[in-house]
Amino acid sequence: MAEAEAFPLPLDTAPMEARLAQEIPVDGAAWQYEPKWDGFRCLAFKSGDAVDIRGKSGKPLGRYFPEIVGHLRSLPASRFVIDGEIVIELSGGYSFEALQMRLHPAASRIRKLSAETPAKLILFDMLADTTGGDLRERPLSTRRDVLERFAKSLNSKDIELSPVTLDAEEAGRWLTARNTGRTDGIVAKRRDGQYLSGVREMVKVKLLRSADCVVGGFRYLGSKKEVGSLLLGLYDDDGKLDHVGFTSTIRNEDRAALTRRLEKLRQAPGFTGNAPGGPSRWSTERSAAWEPLKPTLVVEVRFDHVTGRRFRHGTRLLRWRPDKAPHQCTFEQLGL
Repeated sequence: MAEAEAFPLPLDTAPMEARLAQEIPVDGAAWQYEPKWDGFRCLAFKSGDAVDIRGKSGKPLGRYFPEIVGHLRSLPASRFVIDGEIVIELSGGYSFEALQMRLHPAASRIRKLSAETPAKLILFDMLADTTGGDLRERPLSTRRDVLERFAKSLNSKDIELSPVTLDAEEAGRWLTARNTGRTDGIVAKRRDGQYLSGVREMVKVKLLRSADCVVGGFRYLGSKKEVGSLLLGLYDDDGKLDHVGFTSTIRNEDRAALTRRLEKLRQAPGFTGNAPGGPSRWSTERSAAWEPLKPTLVVEVRFDHVTGRRFRHGTRLLRWRPDKAPHQCTFEQLGL
């Protein structure tokens, strides 16, 4: 039997996802509230000495976080599948930039970073227990009990259990505690809910409204041959990439390198659904011209309003998301 076949669940098991909401749900149902961690979401699989960590995109992450693989391998439990978040703590908060630095091709660089800025794993769900039993059809309340017993047996500072509350008011206080530098919102889950892989069944409320978007094209900056703005896209229900807005908040010192990177990805059509329009009375021929890109890059942007399935105003670039797959960037994030 191949190693991968020995895992309790298939390695292509997708994590359950969340839809964006404006307020913490308090509709009378039994909800469990957790912090939304600012890290890399993952599923961790173990069978004997075999350990595999898969990111939200389905890609393996173990190569980039050898210390996490080592921690999981050393646990007394020999079979399980857990859902969690990889984080790196720096200066009292969790650093997403430090996580991004791990996605580096050189093994020597990864070893150096794993020693200097070790990552840890925060657990918040369990898909298969220590006997390999599938828990996905069990209610969250049961899965949480199993996970808590599992976490209590670990005695490890490198693998932590995410706190929870059943009190919506306490969750609200977590949401407004902006000075922690550790979370960027709240995730609400129904206590009687099953684990539905790939389904946006959970609810997330963020400290700011943001969305992960595909970069489907770009425009040059005026007369300069440097990128001026990124054209953003989201996939619709038919799998077509619709243009939804733009962001021009690119640091001047990043423009030259980013331009070279984007020019290597030029490929028509860029957007396969609604595409950027042509010149209007507010734009010149130059500002309306745009370069289509192969849809491989993902960015997280901050926005204020959505009108007609488009961002009403320009958005603010928050960060690049190499951990996200383009096909995961859908309108579902916006509740549309």
